Amino acid sequence: MSATLPDPIEVEGTVQSIVFHNEENGYTIMQVSTEEEDSLTVLGTIPAVVEGEQIKALGQWKKDRKFGRQFEAKTIRAVAPNSADGIRRFLASGLIDGVGKTYAKRIVEKFGTDTFRIIEEESQRLQEVSGIGKGRRLKIKNSWKQQKSVRDIMIFLHEYGLSTARAVRLYKTYGEETVGILRSDPYRLAREISGVGFKTADEIAQKMGQAVDSPKRLEAGVQYVFEQAEQQGHCALPRSELIERSVETLESPAEAVEAIIDQLILGTGLIAEPAGDEILIFPKELYEAEQLVANSIRTLISQERTLPPVDEEAAIDWFERHNTMKLGEEQAAAVIEATKHRFFVITGGPGVGKTTIMNAVLQILMAKEVKPILCAPTGRAARQLGESTGQDAATIHRTLEYQPQAGFARKADNPLEGDLFIIDEASMIDLRLMAQLMSAIPPTGNVLLVGDVDQLPSVGPGSVLRDIIESGVVPVARLTQIFRQAASSRIVTASHEVNLGNIPPLDNDAESDFFFIERSQPEEILSTVKHLISERIPEKFKLNARDEIQILTPMNRQSLGTKELNAQLQESLNPPSQNKFEIDRFGTSFRVGDKVIQTRNNYEKEIFNGDIGHIAEITTEPVTIYVMFDGQSVSYEPGELDELQLAYAITIHKSQGSEFPAIIVPLASQHYMMLQRNLLYTAITRGKRLVIIVGDRRSLEIAVRNKESRKRWTGMRGRLASERQTSSYSSSGDKGEA
Repeated sequence: MSATLPDPIEVEGTVQSIVFHNEENGYTIMQVSTEEEDSLTVLGTIPAVVEGEQIKALGQWKKDRKFGRQFEAKTIRAVAPNSADGIRRFLASGLIDGVGKTYAKRIVEKFGTDTFRIIEEESQRLQEVSGIGKGRRLKIKNSWKQQKSVRDIMIFLHEYGLSTARAVRLYKTYGEETVGILRSDPYRLAREISGVGFKTADEIAQKMGQAVDSPKRLEAGVQYVFEQAEQQGHCALPRSELIERSVETLESPAEAVEAIIDQLILGTGLIAEPAGDEILIFPKELYEAEQLVANSIRTLISQERTLPPVDEEAAIDWFERHNTMKLGEEQAAAVIEATKHRFFVITGGPGVGKTTIMNAVLQILMAKEVKPILCAPTGRAARQLGESTGQDAATIHRTLEYQPQAGFARKADNPLEGDLFIIDEASMIDLRLMAQLMSAIPPTGNVLLVGDVDQLPSVGPGSVLRDIIESGVVPVARLTQIFRQAASSRIVTASHEVNLGNIPPLDNDAESDFFFIERSQPEEILSTVKHLISERIPEKFKLNARDEIQILTPMNRQSLGTKELNAQLQESLNPPSQNKFEIDRFGTSFRVGDKVIQTRNNYEKEIFNGDIGHIAEITTEPVTIYVMFDGQSVSYEPGELDELQLAYAITIHKSQGSEFPAIIVPLASQHYMMLQRNLLYTAITRGKRLVIIVGDRRSLEIAVRNKESRKRWTGMRGRLASERQTSSYSSSGDKGEA
């Protein structure tokens, strides 16, 4: 026998209060008054609702042990309130700019149930209300129109599985054309809206009836494959690999995928280029960026220097006397070579004197009235560069005068003004940024790249520093001699041992700044990490647990990945309390006091991927989160919190370009896919005063011995090395964050 479900019951009433509303999925708990009952609890999903609105809900009654009788709705539909009290509540909810409780009462007292019609059709009559002039009247009218559009769009998008927060972002991008744009090409979401990927757009497209073999879908799928490849550092993919990945993503026949790839090549959206036995396929933008960088460098190295001549012995002697120090032979040679070449690279690990060489080059050339420009990829790296040289330094974006809407102001037709351009932390520079920088170097400019080529490559596409060095056509000073004062640091010596493929000394001298604590099980590692950050290090080294100690882990996933570590550390270091505001978004609870990291570049806020700060304040009306980044307060709306993650633990990749007073690195067999020499080397070099590795010895040995890392498909090295500019690949890449 089959049980028959009872017919759904309809409940209609006025929303008295919103108990809970999840902007991500629309799940809502509200108190509703009906003709029969003054207050009943309704649970269900609705994209947006405010006090005073009328709702019609279909569902069933249920009895909850804790909360009693409730109405569980399968569907909820909101309609404009039709009573004077409901209209007053609706207007007083804060939804409409220019109307609070006082003006809501005055407007409804004047117009009664005709209020909404007056706002829409005869808004000039609002000026009949005491205190409302032309300015407030226009604000009310425009806000009413915008909110009506937003709510219609949210309802439309909720039908196709998109959250309220995403709906608001869509409206900000497309305005009232949102629905029409999505109906014509839902894949625009993946291309143009941050946080919406191909899979989400594809789900919406399928629900809207998009054919699985439509050219728009196939093209969007191929573009998505390139986006995924970029996240792994590639500038191109072999044709066979591109086809294989696209077939898997689209679940479409290889013939259809090959046809759309050929069509994109004919339309110049993609560029095909021979590379040995392979055909590499480049997105046009990255192909042109490689060409620009290679051509710019080749032009510089082929030209005579424009810097003033330097008397080698006299210059070195002058610098040493003025700074009461003695340069090593390797360092002195690098200083002189840097003054001779239009494009020069200095690379080497910690303690080899890269900063000293930069200072020597700067002081010697500035004495000859050379104008320097100093920059680095991140704000932290730029600040460190400025502090170590005593000169003004800025991010590359700020140097190039980037504006969110206008783009880069400094470029080929408006070049930078300077003679010597010093770019620090060059291993972090991806292809796009390098192309922008090189296009802005003036014809008479000289470039000095400084960085550690053995660190992890850039997060973005390309392997710029390594490809430039390995091309063999650019003059390079590779420093290996460790300064005496740096050699006393076990952090420095341990990092060099790791880079050479040797296990560093693990004897844990009490006076050391480098320690290895052996733990075999993930639970033991986690327990030790929590004890170190919350008790041991703050007590012994007098360091602040949140601001001065950083957990660096190889992965995002698993029990020792960032997600689980952050959840555990948040409970230890910043537990919930009645006095602490918090907000739940995108699967994370954000509390006042939490340490957070920006996960993508946001040029409008001037905050960049990898910037770390803490939540200073959360306000409720409206909900706004204020984060302090190095003394700068930055505000976030709830829908923007997908740009933030907790940062008690971050991946080693995210730590590039940053230094921390103390770091703790959990290392376990669960990290097997990520255990590589350059990853461990990068982690160790992030610590200034203290580095502690917690894990099993075998995982440490695997990481030290594993020099191999995933190939990055690029063409830069070949373009630099050969007039024919045939592509090649760089093997300097990484596997990305797991």
